[in-house]
Amino acid sequence: MATALSVRNLVKNYYLGSEVVQALRGISFDVEEGEYVAIMGPSGSGKSTLLNLLGCLDRPTSGTIILGDQDVSRLSDDERSEIRAKKIGFIFQSYNLIPQLTVLENIEVPLYYQGRITAAARRRCRELAEMVGLKDRLRHRPTQLSGGQQQRVAIARSLVNDPVYILADEPTGNLDSATAEEILELLERLNAMGKTVIIVTHEPDVAARCRRIIRLRDGKIESDTPLVPRKVSAATLLASA
Repeated sequence: MATALSVRNLVKNYYLGSEVVQALRGISFDVEEGEYVAIMGPSGSGKSTLLNLLGCLDRPTSGTIILGDQDVSRLSDDERSEIRAKKIGFIFQSYNLIPQLTVLENIEVPLYYQGRITAAARRRCRELAEMVGLKDRLRHRPTQLSGGQQQRVAIARSLVNDPVYILADEPTGNLDSATAEEILELLERLNAMGKTVIIVTHEPDVAARCRRIIRLRDGKIESDTPLVPRKVSAATLLASA
């Protein structure tokens, strides 16, 4: 199986005057194509820093991030922006939809950044909207949708450019339990279709749905545990926190 993501000796420091804050302290791991991975850890463990680096939103102090076959760890801001647009699908806790745009237009947003709005691309956006259950909501705007429907828009948008992996930041954090279940089932369906999914979460119930948990503490990998899906209980995860 091919490697979707390879992280080697990743270090990220922040500088507060003369003080150095070590957010990540030399972590390494691989994610294979088609994996479903949760990244967990307490506040201050380095989860958000790692999310920003994997999403090409920031550069590491040292170490490498190989996305597919490309080292993205030393790219310029413009080059990282291009990688984000072409190779990474983002799903955010707060959805990050544009309120003035319709459902279909929000799904199309990544294509505008690349100048790729064609009839075929628009058809694909409609197909993705239908796949996530929004066929009858294409002309609605975010304020006319429930939280779960807004997250479905975000999921469809994340798939537009057939990304190397989907990076989900607390994707159920703003949803009630029933709606969260629907979103997790949708992510599981995407993974079953072959999509690589990486979820950053603090919720044991969410992590227990994945096939692997990478747990951070104090900027290091504390454990990297393969799971049989749905076989590890949230109580077990809480007990090991």
